[in-house]
Amino acid sequence: MRQALQLAQVAFAAGEIPVGAVAVWQDGIIARAHNEKERRQDATAHAELLVLQRAAQYLKRWRLQDVTIYSTLEPCPMCAGAMINARIQRLVYGSRDQKAGAAGSVIDLVRYPGLNHQVEVIPDVLGEECTRLMKQFFARLRDTQLHGEKK
Repeated sequence: MRQALQLAQVAFAAGEIPVGAVAVWQDGIIARAHNEKERRQDATAHAELLVLQRAAQYLKRWRLQDVTIYSTLEPCPMCAGAMINARIQRLVYGSRDQKAGAAGSVIDLVRYPGLNHQVEVIPDVLGEECTRLMKQFFARLRDTQLHGEKK
């Protein structure tokens, strides 16, 4: 999770919502990503989707049933759906998302019993640190919107 948090800080510095994610397979990190929505101007360029894509490329397969995803933020429904489709084994996340979280906060898509796959979830890992970074980002964004660019 510390690696994911470092990636979230890179996103923060780049003006992206500070979410970082890593994929772990056989006790090693095989993929890393952070949000790139603004840079790519792509609403789907979430850290979790990018890390799933990179993990699949690394393993040369789309089924990631033996992969754990670490994310600094609880995934949204789009990312949760991708995790289900990729059949990831486990999701470890830091900060709960009370507005769009799909791993227990708003809905629990990743463990929905009617779907063909459920994901093991471990929430709140380094949650305070992840939440603090997210709050700093949005405070800075609000300040910039109110007062213009900082000189």
